[in-house]
Amino acid sequence: MISLPIFLFSILLVAASAIEPQAICSADYGNYTLNSAYHKNLNQLLSALAANGPATGFNTTAVGKGPDQVYGLVLCRGDVSAKDCRKCISDAGADITKRCPVQKEGTIWLDYCSLRYSNASFFGVRDDEINYFWDTDNKADPVRFAGLAGQLLANLSSVATASGSGLMFATGETSFNRSIKIYGLVQCTMDLTISDCRTCLAKASGFIPMCCSPQWGAVLVSRTCYTRYDTYKFYFASAAPPPPNSSPPLARPPPLNPSKPSASSSGSGKKSILVTVISIIVPLVVLLSVIFCGILARKTNASKHKAKEDLANTNLKIFDLQTIKVATNDLSEENKLGEGGFGPVYKGTLEDGQEIAVKRLSTLSGQGTTEFKNEVQLVAKLQHKNLVRLLGCCLEGEEKILVYEYVPNTSLNKFIFDPSKHTEFTWEQLYRIITGVARGLVYLHEDSRLTVIHRDVKASNILLDDNMNPKIADFGLARLLLIDQTHQDTNKIVGTYGYMSPEYAMHGKFSVKLDVYSFGVLLLEIVSGKRNMAFQELGDQDLLSYTWMLWSEGRALELVDPKLLESCPRAEILRCIHVGLLCVQEDPDDRPTMSSILLMLNSTSVTLQKPSTPAFVLDRSRGLSILNTSSSDILE
Repeated sequence: MISLPIFLFSILLVAASAIEPQAICSADYGNYTLNSAYHKNLNQLLSALAANGPATGFNTTAVGKGPDQVYGLVLCRGDVSAKDCRKCISDAGADITKRCPVQKEGTIWLDYCSLRYSNASFFGVRDDEINYFWDTDNKADPVRFAGLAGQLLANLSSVATASGSGLMFATGETSFNRSIKIYGLVQCTMDLTISDCRTCLAKASGFIPMCCSPQWGAVLVSRTCYTRYDTYKFYFASAAPPPPNSSPPLARPPPLNPSKPSASSSGSGKKSILVTVISIIVPLVVLLSVIFCGILARKTNASKHKAKEDLANTNLKIFDLQTIKVATNDLSEENKLGEGGFGPVYKGTLEDGQEIAVKRLSTLSGQGTTEFKNEVQLVAKLQHKNLVRLLGCCLEGEEKILVYEYVPNTSLNKFIFDPSKHTEFTWEQLYRIITGVARGLVYLHEDSRLTVIHRDVKASNILLDDNMNPKIADFGLARLLLIDQTHQDTNKIVGTYGYMSPEYAMHGKFSVKLDVYSFGVLLLEIVSGKRNMAFQELGDQDLLSYTWMLWSEGRALELVDPKLLESCPRAEILRCIHVGLLCVQEDPDDRPTMSSILLMLNSTSVTLQKPSTPAFVLDRSRGLSILNTSSSDILE
């Protein structure tokens, strides 16, 4: 008979094998309005994908014409049944409309499938922007474990791209030690070529040393390929043949009693065991669920009560929910300005005519009362012309809302990554944005009463006022350093990949030099008008690698749009590129402080040091991004 502890453990293991849904919503191509032609076409597309996708596990289609046309793709994991595929696609369609309610482009990954839509055709186009998430910490030789996991995924990639069948999917395993195995799975969308699939999988698995070596398992995905590894078999057994050089499965132990029981005795025995197990398990599961929900409710209520007490001590205005709803037309879609990692932002107007920006913490964001209270307590104490000013907050029922000053020109990324808008800027405007962000960070790091590390400096978190002056926003991830403290460690890596420094992404070590690294990436993005992780028109390169190549060859000005070069002082723009490269050096001690950076930008009399190779560069022989360090450096 199955023992109760083992049975319960198996339930927990099955539950743990499912990953949480992950989604990316993009407004780069704009937003749509509810009940518009695009909205109707999107709903029709999702229905078509749900109906036609399960038959083969992969489907692409397009609905509508002209500017309202919408393209869609679904991919089910190669080891799941048609029934599971159908349910997953249906769930994905319902979930993505909640997570991306107005954006014209979105992608969602569920445990068994992924779904993608856009108003621009993406069929057959490889996407190299890698997203990742992981599970529990690995304290047992993480460098060796990451190496084995990477080799396993490389072997599986060879299997997936060698058959020529078009499935481009493989699973397998290898041994870490006598008691622990590593299981892996790789897959590409079937609209890719074999070559593009191989490159996409190599880029995904190549990020393991940078992002995930301290963890037992991870999922690394782009919009066109999927890789996953863990220490339990999360895929179905009949998925695919093992990869080359992988360890053979352990032999099944012989039965304790070789005699074969009769069919009748075996059947009656199984029924008796099943009835007994059900009679014990069902009441126990119900009881445990009730206890768990009670504990969770008490803990949530206590947390909210404590948060309200803390917020009352900030001297900020506490808004009631009804006032917020009146100001924003009941948080309507028409008033929506955009959406970040913490939730949507709405424009509102108070009774006295003051315009406000209302940030509503999303229940789907994974962020809770702690992050909400963190942002309120931090930003309430910070006052600077290059920081967005917090006016008040609301914590009522399930709602967690922040009320900011309204900044009319939205975020920097809406301008610098649009080629038509980027060239409308004069160099003086861009330079004022760069130095304004630098001043804001100097204030956070050195000039305020607190030492604040923002931890998410990026273009979408820089807002522009009506005079195009920059204001740093979104302090939900910010952390304080105590007096005389220079750095901290954390087990929770948060932020945006592409802006994270290597010591933070790999080891959780952060200091003010994390923000310096992010500022360096942002500076190069402003100068070039290109995203760091979406530099595809230049081939298999990211912005830092491309900038370093041009700098090393004496061609750094090729980074800049020729139209901008016509009117800007070349010595000044070269100095900005030089400063950006100094900010993204591997060793945080080699990176300048923000006050030094501001001095370098404002004074030509300051001599700049020669930059070293950026922390993350491209190994062009293998076609993937790697950390510019040796294995001995990682072990330290």
